Amino acid sequence: MFIRLNTLFIFPHRAILPLLTQRLRCSHIPHGGSSERIRYVISNMAASCGRNLCRGWRGKPGLILKSPALVWFPKATFHTSPVGRNGFLSSLHKRGLLKDSFPENAAQVNLPQLLHSGQQTVYCGFDPTADSLHAGHLLPLVGLLHFRNAGHHVIALIGGATARIGDPSGKSKERECLSAAVIDNNVRSVLESLHQIFTNHELYFCSDPQRLGTMRVLNNASWYRDWNVVEFLAETGRYFRMGTLLSRHSVQSRLKSAEGMSLSEFSYQLFQAFDFYYLHQVHGCRIQLGGTDQLGNLMSGHEFIHKKTGEDVYGLTVPLLTTSMGDKLGKTAGNAVWLNRNKTSPFEFYQYFLRLPDNNIEQYLKLFTFLPLAEVEKVMEQQLQDPGKRTAHKRLAAEVTKLVHGKEGLESAKRCTNALYHSSIEALEQMDDAELKDLFREATFQEFFLEPGTTVLDACRRSQAIPDGPRGYQMITDGGVWINHQRAANPEQVLVPGQHILSNGLSLIRVGKKNFYIIKWLSM
Repeated sequence: MFIRLNTLFIFPHRAILPLLTQRLRCSHIPHGGSSERIRYVISNMAASCGRNLCRGWRGKPGLILKSPALVWFPKATFHTSPVGRNGFLSSLHKRGLLKDSFPENAAQVNLPQLLHSGQQTVYCGFDPTADSLHAGHLLPLVGLLHFRNAGHHVIALIGGATARIGDPSGKSKERECLSAAVIDNNVRSVLESLHQIFTNHELYFCSDPQRLGTMRVLNNASWYRDWNVVEFLAETGRYFRMGTLLSRHSVQSRLKSAEGMSLSEFSYQLFQAFDFYYLHQVHGCRIQLGGTDQLGNLMSGHEFIHKKTGEDVYGLTVPLLTTSMGDKLGKTAGNAVWLNRNKTSPFEFYQYFLRLPDNNIEQYLKLFTFLPLAEVEKVMEQQLQDPGKRTAHKRLAAEVTKLVHGKEGLESAKRCTNALYHSSIEALEQMDDAELKDLFREATFQEFFLEPGTTVLDACRRSQAIPDGPRGYQMITDGGVWINHQRAANPEQVLVPGQHILSNGLSLIRVGKKNFYIIKWLSM
């Protein structure tokens, strides 16, 4: 049958009939005949369905034509899980993943209904101010993944344009101005990391990938490219009031500082608000996710969209986590824990989460992993029964490392851990050159031809692990030299394959506690 709706004809494909049936049973639908109830449902679904069809629902692309025409509904994959029916947002609150919502009252009442009504689009922005995201960006990313896992569409927005301005939120001074070339390089690197994390989530943490919402990674430089400053201010500036902008905490804190605030930083709110507006208009996005330091920018976006379109949108924030020393998570003494393996190896990343204080572990298992809360409780019980095994720490480190670096990255991190801290010869033999270089970054890596009769003394001197002369000889005889985790106290000992030379052709020489030297032996 065909149902006429304004200027469109809608043909309900059988794949969406279960969704229609669910809607018809909702208590908020007015009573009346079946045709009246169908018209009510169709009118409320039309706008959101139309947007999805224009962009293509998950499955085959959608088709929409002007009247007289047909709208064809492709196979739908939206699912409402038991968590969704009983409160998807409530489940995120129980994990501690959500901090604030804006506007507060409307979000608490209307947002759960909006999420329950059908697939929504949620976005979170990431400015590429470095060539990698860091561990502090993980929490909003995990938030996006929870939304996607519940069947909603998600957008990770890379701020290729806004990175040139610099977000003043949470900053005591203005960011260093980055060139277009540097930002372009950063965008490529961040894009690669985002795709890897979303792919790892789908591969290792999703039981049914067909139930996932769609994922897009966009760059806001694509829609600012054709604007000039006069057009942008004329289009957007009239909707903002100076008093409101000046009242934002991020602005007030900077205005009171000695350095003050530049005009470009002050204008950042306008650009982030316009990003939200653009995604709302083009992709039907009604929810923005960000850190608590982004609340002012979320407010600006909500107010701009409401004034310009009359529609309501919502902002959700994730908590801003800090260490016991007050540092942001992932940033210790200025050394960030990066998500790019070229800046922080999987081993270093794994070790960072493995070494977190005991009192943070349960909270972080809820925040950074997709383990059911009941399983988190079970892990913590095992931790309490035998704290020495560090069961919870290892589970946290493994789950987060697999999300960021995949199964191969986790296996590499474990090999490096066993090789370094558990003196595992087997782990050393399984490591490739790249892993050894990552693990022993301060070590010299050299290649030598293996000549017959090469001794321990020869290997140590050729690698410059010991000084020439009697002193170096004495260091070996005193037991200060180790080869492949075994003490080498005889300088005249000829190197033995399987003992001094591993099956992968490597020798790891350690002098003292922290001085490492790696030799790759080549066949003559």
